[in-house]
Amino acid sequence: MAQGRGSCFTLRWLMQPTTYVVGDAAGWTFNVNNWPNGKSFMAGDILEFRYNRFFHNVLQVSAEGYKRCIPTLDSKLYWSGDDHIQLNPGLNYFICGFPFHCLRGMKLAINASH
Repeated sequence: MAQGRGSCFTLRWLMQPTTYVVGDAAGWTFNVNNWPNGKSFMAGDILEFRYNRFFHNVLQVSAEGYKRCIPTLDSKLYWSGDDHIQLNPGLNYFICGFPFHCLRGMKLAINASH
């Protein structure tokens, strides 16, 4: 019986979401689009966006919003400077909504496995 409880605990521990600080020490800033390279994201993981809220924000956008660097009707705006966003299964898109920031590389696409 003890083995069964241990296995359950191990499985539950393995399923805990991981929190990633976007951009690592640099935070949410320009040219973060390569930051996901080498990382494996799962649905439910948390992205922590750290930034100066007077100069940046985070918009969670559709594929079209990401491609065109514009918010869409279904976009979600974050502006606290320390936002924690849970990843949905599949592709997740984020841009900075300040003028020209997305066009200058402040955008991020994350593919989260199921």
